[in-house]
Parts: sequence; C-alpha cells; structure tokens
Amino acid sequence: MNTILVPTDFSVAAKNAAMYAINFAKQVKANKIVLYNAYQMPIVTDANMAMVDAVDINDLEEASKKNLENFKQSLLAHAGNITLETLSEYGAVTLDINDVCKETAADVVVMGVTGVGKVAESLIGSFAIDVARKSKVPVIIVPPDAGFTEIKEIMLACDFSKVVETTPVGPVKSILEETKAKLFVVNIDHRNKHFTADTPFESLMLDTLLNGYNPEYHFLDDEDFVAATNRFALEKEVDMIITIPKKMGWFDALFHKSHTKALAFHSHVPLMVVHE
Repeated sequence: MNTILVPTDFSVAAKNAAMYAINFAKQVKANKIVLYNAYQMPIVTDANMAMVDAVDINDLEEASKKNLENFKQSLLAHAGNITLETLSEYGAVTLDINDVCKETAADVVVMGVTGVGKVAESLIGSFAIDVARKSKVPVIIVPPDAGFTEIKEIMLACDFSKVVETTPVGPVKSILEETKAKLFVVNIDHRNKHFTADTPFESLMLDTLLNGYNPEYHFLDDEDFVAATNRFALEKEVDMIITIPKKMGWFDALFHKSHTKALAFHSHVPLMVVHE
C-alpha cells in the first residue's frame, strides 16, 4: 500500500479521519497521503439566484486550494516521513471518486462520517456512505469519536453466501499482511434464518481462500446485526471491521435500513468497505 486518498470538507470529522489516515499510513508503511477537496457551484434556486450570479468559479477554486493548504499545514507536525499532497478539483466526490482514485493511484480511501444524526441517517445519509457504495477501492469509514489504535484485531462480517464469487480476497489479505492482525470471521444470524445446506461448504471455501491466515470463526445468534457486531468488537477489542456489501444486498437499500449503513453510523470502530 503506497497512497491513501483522504477526501475532506474541512470539518471536525474530516480532520479526525485525516489524523486516522496518517497513523494508519505509518502502520502499513504507506508513503503518501492525498488530501482531496471537490468544490461545486451553489445550487441555483429563485431565492438565491442573485447570490449565484455573484459567485466566481475562480474564487471557489482559490478558496478550495487555500483551505487545503491550511488543512495540510495543520497535519504536517503529525505526518513524519509521510508525504502530504493536496488536490482540488471542480466536481462531486460521490460521483468522481473512481476517477480521482485512478488519477492519484490511491490504494484506499479514508473518510469520516459527517452529518451524523437521525435526520442525516434516515434521509440524506453521509458522503462517506455514498463514496463507499461507488468506490472500486476499499473505503475506511472513521466514526467521529474513533481515534486510531494500532490494528491488531480485525473482524470480517460474513454471510457465507457465494463466498468464492463475492469475497474480495486480495484486499482482505493485503490488510492482514500489512497489519499482521488476527482475523475474526463473524456470521450473525437469528435462529438460523439464513442457514442453508450450502453454509458448511461455503464456510469451508472461505477457510480455503484464507489459508495461512488462521481465521477464528464465530457464529452469533442475534436479531440486531449492529448491536451484535459492536458487542463482539468490544469484547474482542477489534480495531477494524471489514464488510462486503453484496450487489443484491445491503447497499441496494442505501437510504433504507441496511447493515453496512447502520454500521457506519453506529460502529465504535472504523469500518472498511470492500466490494466483491
């Protein structure tokens, strides 16, 4: 892992995520962090038409670059040997994330959860959630109150469905290699509602894919996925949760109840979203 992309809106949550990215980079020996800000023209309505007419795109660009430089300066004392670069572009981070990742050769994206609250959670969600939904590279979502702890214990939330076709083994192995962390594979079900005749075989296939990493398997009976996940993470002192949103599963209901979204808002530890 060489480059970490940190989209920022200069909020407190974004600063916390940037600090997390710096410490994460030190552990995995990444050598560069790109601080990225996407700016846009204000949305035009009759009420603010006069204001929009007065906005100069060059002023927006200048403000973005200035804020990025100030943001960078506030982090330099913590960066050590890690190179901090800035990138300011006109656009929308939720739409352009894959182009930006390609442009910067980013290996992982680190973002904070913003707008946390019942309204944000149920209606508009978070930019981090939308980025995680679209990004082709892993996205680490950092809760507002989560500081960095050295990653020694990782939890992989798994439903044991179509394991070979849907498990992104490369990114999972990469984070295990770079952190040397212990892996817990956790399946959360209630009264075996999702247990099928294929489940034992699927668990065996996952064990084969993770050969050499000695995962520890746990099967939890609980109808509250988020509560069970957080409880397990607390008991085992988990430092990161990896979740794999299936195309026909959790993220299809992004603005309704979904496990990955709920975790991002309520987890007490960072959540790495890796697509199948």
